[in-house]
Amino acid sequence: MSGFIEGVQRSQTVLFPERLEDWIGEDDLVRVVDLFVDELDLSGLGFVRSISARTGRPGYHPAVLLKLFIYGYLNRIPSSRRLEREAGRNVEVMWLTGRLVPDHKTIAEFRRMNGRAIRKTCAQFVELCRRIGVLRGEAVAIDGSKFKAVNNRDRNFTKNKIASRLAHLEADIERYINEMVRLDRQEAGEARAGKVFHLARRYGRIRQEIARLKAMDKALVDTPDGQISLTDPDARAMATSARHSGMVGYNVQSAVDTESHIIVTHEVTNQGFDRDQLRPMAMAAKDALRREDLHAIADKGYFSGPEILACHEAGITTTVPRPATSGNAARGMYVKADFAYDAARDVYVCPAGEELIYRYTTEERGVQVRRYWINECQTCPLQSRCTTGTERRITRWEHEHLIDAMRERLSRDTDPMTLRRCTVEHPFGTIKAWMGHTHFLMRRLKNVRTEMALNVLAYNIKRMVSLIGIRNLMQAIPA
Repeated sequence: MSGFIEGVQRSQTVLFPERLEDWIGEDDLVRVVDLFVDELDLSGLGFVRSISARTGRPGYHPAVLLKLFIYGYLNRIPSSRRLEREAGRNVEVMWLTGRLVPDHKTIAEFRRMNGRAIRKTCAQFVELCRRIGVLRGEAVAIDGSKFKAVNNRDRNFTKNKIASRLAHLEADIERYINEMVRLDRQEAGEARAGKVFHLARRYGRIRQEIARLKAMDKALVDTPDGQISLTDPDARAMATSARHSGMVGYNVQSAVDTESHIIVTHEVTNQGFDRDQLRPMAMAAKDALRREDLHAIADKGYFSGPEILACHEAGITTTVPRPATSGNAARGMYVKADFAYDAARDVYVCPAGEELIYRYTTEERGVQVRRYWINECQTCPLQSRCTTGTERRITRWEHEHLIDAMRERLSRDTDPMTLRRCTVEHPFGTIKAWMGHTHFLMRRLKNVRTEMALNVLAYNIKRMVSLIGIRNLMQAIPA
C-alpha cells in the first residue's frame, strides 16, 4: 500500500510495554470520573460491601463498579452486558478499572443493590457544583416528562380495557360456536373433524384468556388507581402531550437552575399528572441549594392553590400560570381576569365599572373561598357578555393575593415561561437522546429511580465540563 499512511504490523512485538496511563490524555473525561469517585465517602453514602469482609472470597470494590456505571452512562452504554464487553476491550475502561473485567451479573447486581447510594452520589455532585460557586440557584424551572417503562401498552389493564377485551372475546366465542354448528350440519368426514378440532383448540384458548381477564378484573379492586401492569407492576398508563396518545411509563420530575442549567434535583413518580409535584420539587431544590429563599417557575400543569401556599410559607416564590378552566373567553365573554380587585375596599370592579361586593365565605374542596356579586346585572348593557344568569358571581380564594402576585410577575417584560422552556425542557431532550430511546431498561420504581439518577449525574458532569472545563473541574473536586 505504497503512498498511504501505514499502520503497525499486528505481529510486531514491543520491547518496552506501553502503560495504560500513556493512552489517557490529561483532559480526558474519564479522569473526572476517576477523581470524583475516589473523593467520595462510599461507606457514608451507604454502598454495600464498601468495607472488605474478613472471610470469604474478595469482591470488587464499589468504587470500581460505580466508576464503570458513570462512564457507561456518560458514553451511552447503560447495559450491564455491554459494560462487561467494554471492560475487556476499551482502553479507557481498562484504565478506569485497573483491567478488571466484572461479569454482567455482578455489574447489574451492584446497580440493583445500591440504588439509594447512587442517588446520594448524584446529589453529591450537585453539592460540588454549589460549593464551587457554579450553582447559585436563585431560580429554578420545574417540569416533568414521561419516560416509557419496560411494559407494552397491551400488558397494562384498566377496568374499561378489560371490559372491551372481554366483549371481543365473547364475540369470538359466539362466532366459533356458530361455525361448529354449521360444520355439524353441512360437512362430514375427516375434513369436518379437522376443522372442528382446530376450532375447539381456539375456543379453549379463548376460554382461558377470559378466565385470566376476569381474575385480573377482580384484582383491580385492590389497586389504588385501577391499573395493573404485568411486566413492570409499578408502571402506569399516562397521557402525553400528543392528542389521543399515551404510554405506559413513569413521570420524571426535575428542577433545573435557570442560570447554569444544572439539574438541581429530580424525582421519578408513577403519577401521570404534575399537580401535586410543585411543593416537593421546590422544597427539594431549596434544600439542595441551601438557600433561605428561592424562585420556582413551572407551567400551568403545576397550578394548585394548596401547593402554591405551601411554597409561600416555606419562603419559595412561585410563578405558575393559571389554567383556563372556563370557556367564556372562546365565546367572547368576560373572564375573571377582566374584573379588577380593589384590595383596600375588598370589592371587584366589573368591565362596566360596577362594584361586586363581598357576600359570604364558604368552603370548597377543603379551601376557604369568598363570594362577590352585584344585584344590578339584569339592567346592565354588558350582561350578555358577562353572564347567562341573573347576576355574575366571582369567587376569591382566601390566599388569592398570591395568585395576583404571580399574574403580575407573568405580565412583566421578561417572560418567565420563555425562561422555563429554555431551561428545563433541554435536559430532558438531551437525556432521551443519550439513552438512544425513551424507555428505561430496569423494572420497578426503585430501580427506575436509580437508572434516572445515573442519567442525571452523567448530564450534570457533561454540563459542568461545558461550563468550566475538565481541568478546572478536576481542581475543584478535591477542595
